[in-house]
Amino acid sequence: MKFVLSLARIGLASIVASLISASAANADRPNVVLILTDDQGSLDLNVYGAEDLHTPHLDRLAERGVRFDQFYVGSSVCSPSRASILTGKSPQGAGLTVNAPRNEGFRGLPPNQVTIAEMLQESGYATAHIGKWHLGHTSGLRPEDQGFEYTFGHMEGCIDNYSHFFYWVPPNRHDLWENGKEVFETGYYFQDSLVEKTRRFVADNRERPFFIFFSTNLPHYPLQPDRKWQEYYQDLPMPRRDYAACVSTIDERVGQLVEVLEAYDELDDTIIVFLSDHGHSCEERTFGGGGYAGEMRGAKFGFFEAGIRVPALMAGSGLPKGKVVEKPAMAMDIVPTLAELCGIDNPPDSIEGTTLMGLIERDESLRDTMFWKRREQWAVRRGDWKLLVNPRDDSNSYPLDPDKDKVFLANLKMDLSESENLAAKYPKKVKELVKLYKDWEYAAEEDFAYFKQ
Repeated sequence: MKFVLSLARIGLASIVASLISASAANADRPNVVLILTDDQGSLDLNVYGAEDLHTPHLDRLAERGVRFDQFYVGSSVCSPSRASILTGKSPQGAGLTVNAPRNEGFRGLPPNQVTIAEMLQESGYATAHIGKWHLGHTSGLRPEDQGFEYTFGHMEGCIDNYSHFFYWVPPNRHDLWENGKEVFETGYYFQDSLVEKTRRFVADNRERPFFIFFSTNLPHYPLQPDRKWQEYYQDLPMPRRDYAACVSTIDERVGQLVEVLEAYDELDDTIIVFLSDHGHSCEERTFGGGGYAGEMRGAKFGFFEAGIRVPALMAGSGLPKGKVVEKPAMAMDIVPTLAELCGIDNPPDSIEGTTLMGLIERDESLRDTMFWKRREQWAVRRGDWKLLVNPRDDSNSYPLDPDKDKVFLANLKMDLSESENLAAKYPKKVKELVKLYKDWEYAAEEDFAYFKQ
């Protein structure tokens, strides 16, 4: 159920008292800027060890905040991962487990889901979505229907950064919107528009705390970085060359966002969260790769580490500086963490995530078990052990036998690359992890078809 305050049910004195109380509370509440990149590799920042990248602004963000070294998203494709991030739930709990298609009717984040924007809006925040949405494009499923007072960007999975057309499948169609109305900025670089719209929103909403969901469409294809960064990386081979240039284009825009916050004297009162929606793409449209995950196996679409482990940073008001968190955390933990940092006393009861503050401040273990599921694929991790069923590896890092590797067991401490299937060596561990998955509330009978053969 949406957060709704029925003013008709309370007296005028109570309304005035509530407004005074809310005003006092809002004065102490931090702003929030949630930066989400698209298809960025697990280690694709200099601070994560990508030695060929120039990412000074994001590296500086890590220095003044918290870096997570085992941060997992809820899915290995865009829409379900984004649904998980914005609702604080698994994709299954959020009701969106596959990419939102361009079909009429309900195909997106269900309208009854409560987003972080609605949670913060109810507590007096100004809210903005700026960038990619991909959680539904029809009426009732757009950002303005999910708690965002201001919205600018594209509704589908990808656009050309200059024409703002969606070219993936015909018919070609223009996809750029502001506050629910189609707008045309033909020839203007989309990444520059994102920063300028953010600047205007900050300038217009300084009288109350604000939440900005800054969702860039890079380094997702089409690979269209700034020309200066193409020149900077001209000696790198493709596809790394243009991919790296996209990452530095993102980094530069993050620096510009920080400059905006500094110019309006808001930086010290702002929490900045940065992460990717999942691992890098190896699709033909991105020239077969370009992302970097070190020794980790996998890519977008699969549940090997490089498909679901992403770069993640968190800095600002209420957070320590220079902290590195090595224990696992998940993207659905962002909502309850921000609720705690923003003094939200009544977050939605349906949140599945857990605040990260115990992990950040006291190194407390947050969870010992994690689950993923998309179509016929599923995975479960407990401790260092991870079981994948019907695994997919678009990186083709190692051979994947369609029969022998249908049930794939890995130990991340023994072998982070997940190169060897340990299922035959440790059948009891397989049985234990299957049992854990069966007890997960979103497990389904069809998930175990292979085990009944």
